[in-house]
Amino acid sequence: MTKPPKPNSPSRRQFLAGAAAVGAGTVTPNPSRAGAGDPLITEVQDWARALGDGVVTTPYGLPEPAEFDVVRRNISNLSNTTTSSPSFTPFHALEGTITPQGCAFERHHSGAIELSKPDYRLMINGLVDTPLVFSYGDLERFPRETRVHFCECAGNGAMEWRGPRFNGVQYTHGMMHNMEYTGVPLRLLLQEAGIDPSAKWIYVEGADASSNGRSIPLDKALGDVLVAFKANGEALRREHGYPVRLVVPGWEGNLWVKWLRRVEVRDSPVEAREETSKYSDLLGDGRARKWSWAMDAKSMITAPSPQMPVGHGTGPMVITGLAWSGRGAISKVDVSLDGGRNWQQARLAGGCDSKALTRFYLDIRWDGQEMLLQSRATDETGYVQPSKDALRALRGESSFYHNNGIQTWWVQASGEVENVEVS
Repeated sequence: MTKPPKPNSPSRRQFLAGAAAVGAGTVTPNPSRAGAGDPLITEVQDWARALGDGVVTTPYGLPEPAEFDVVRRNISNLSNTTTSSPSFTPFHALEGTITPQGCAFERHHSGAIELSKPDYRLMINGLVDTPLVFSYGDLERFPRETRVHFCECAGNGAMEWRGPRFNGVQYTHGMMHNMEYTGVPLRLLLQEAGIDPSAKWIYVEGADASSNGRSIPLDKALGDVLVAFKANGEALRREHGYPVRLVVPGWEGNLWVKWLRRVEVRDSPVEAREETSKYSDLLGDGRARKWSWAMDAKSMITAPSPQMPVGHGTGPMVITGLAWSGRGAISKVDVSLDGGRNWQQARLAGGCDSKALTRFYLDIRWDGQEMLLQSRATDETGYVQPSKDALRALRGESSFYHNNGIQTWWVQASGEVENVEVS
């Protein structure tokens, strides 16, 4: 992979000086002069000469054919079969913060199953006064809430621990999505069953072959956890756990059990192998954190990025991306054009929901000089997203999960963009 200019080299110094000047706004845009012989402006086009399609031509609307490339993708060498593999959200091609269900990240341990609403059952047992079984219709009778939350795999960005590997934001950050979920707070169902005073944990499992059983502290379960049956205003898709899944805001995605079938109330966690080792965070001194749940503050620049090169020449440029934190709302995002030497505060779009994606923008005028783009998120707790070097200093070179280090895109004079690292 091509490398950016090395620190302290003449080209590096020239690059840094040029990048610092990019934000000064000295470049004038050069759009085509109105009516200057462009037939798309001066002539009536075919689409304006006849009637278009009527309603319900496609009863469930589909994206425009021209947008055929905005799709989930998988990486074939991640696993032996796609039934136990993730797909990646095309964040580079999306705007706003809500991820359409049809292109939202999915992760399976034994494949997506077909489970109908009439066949659906949810059991609550264990340390409760009255074990209960709920049908889908039963769940619809309980008070519901609608909230926007991100779901991020603990392995999102894991392949980047030792250096740049994938040339695209879809692959470096795409194992996540952000959707508006509707469901019943889990606490209401637990209260309906009655919780024994000795209870401290719950164990949840799905109806698929793997069951993906996970232990969650009772305090979290009684907090903001949802038993969800809608996403973005419609029924869950099969790959997202239709008809019912668990939503565990801010915590790693492997806890968001799909096709939720059972909640066991316990006085201790189930010591499953995956809970004690697979999703643990290694530390530089050889120890490991047994429990790693909340996703720390993180951000990504979606454009320009390797899959969204600069194709319009010099002039106005919108640098945009997304930031999020599993510990609360995003309070600030800074953007650097020179690899972290200087920072400018980006503007945040709309409300900054807790444990949800926040869109940010930095509007500049680009003069065609190279840039090393970085974004750095700060959440409402004061936590600041670290550099990759700082993260490695704490957790070593062999860690894997919960990589929230700052990403660098090298924007070249040609407009092409590459995934690089700078120190």
